[in-house]
Amino acid sequence: MSYGMIATWRMACDGIAAATQALAEGGSSQKAIVDAIKMVEDYPFYKSVGYGGLPNEVGMVELDAAFMNGDNFDIGAVAGSRSVKNPIVVAEKLSHERFNSFLVGDGVAKYAIREGFELQNMLTERAKKTWQNRLEEIRHSNLSPYDGHDTVGMVALDQTGSMSCGTSSSGLFMKKEGRVGDSPLSGSGFYVDSEIGGATATGLGEDLMKGCLSYETVRLMGTGMHPQAAVQQATMDFAKRLERRKGKCGAFSLVAMNNQGEWGVATNVEFSFAVATDQLAPTIYLAYPAEDGGNPQIEVASQEWLDAYQARITAPIK
Repeated sequence: MSYGMIATWRMACDGIAAATQALAEGGSSQKAIVDAIKMVEDYPFYKSVGYGGLPNEVGMVELDAAFMNGDNFDIGAVAGSRSVKNPIVVAEKLSHERFNSFLVGDGVAKYAIREGFELQNMLTERAKKTWQNRLEEIRHSNLSPYDGHDTVGMVALDQTGSMSCGTSSSGLFMKKEGRVGDSPLSGSGFYVDSEIGGATATGLGEDLMKGCLSYETVRLMGTGMHPQAAVQQATMDFAKRLERRKGKCGAFSLVAMNNQGEWGVATNVEFSFAVATDQLAPTIYLAYPAEDGGNPQIEVASQEWLDAYQARITAPIK
């Protein structure tokens, strides 16, 4: 049987590399999603997810996460979590609850404590310096505070045909206290159906949530469309409608995988993503939007690009 994972951004690659090894050995898609996203959440240099995530306007890290089981449509989600070490773990646990499966704010920590999950201060000194620097830039250069909103989203397929997906994000940098984007919202930030496939999104949540693009991608795959055709149509058709009606459209990037392990990606910005299947070793790709709105140009990330990325995210913050 086929197995595989696809995920947004370079930061996901180490997690899916480890998780797909477990899938090769018969592991479940549910565990693969949780384990892979936990690795991203725990790495402090990934500044848009988990520990070391980007603070909000008052310097606090508020995290959103979601988990979905494609076998039975169980969903768990958290938003505005301030002290839970691994929001994806709590989201997965919540997916088993018949009621109260989406918790926000203080309710997340209270549930986590009751269930024995680990708490910690999610604000690192590095993230605090980044926030302080942005405050100075806003004061002296009149720059927009909002820059940085990279959600890690993953879709997994295991050898039994079971599929799952998950998301985790600190959301928009310098966001208003309590702001929630698309990442924990079913149909917008994520969606999966084991009989069809799954999709997940990253970009400007305020615009992504207007189109329910993850659900639309899965719906189109359900009509027989290849994941590439489905995600491209769902994403770009809505981006064009939004531009026509609103006059602008934020960053949209989506990845998709069907229940055969075939995959696709659509984006209107330069975007990195990672894929691993039974036929493909864990690989980091770069996607560039086509000027005519067609399928993006996709290429394997060069070692030079990878080295520059690692140097950039680990460089000292002055």
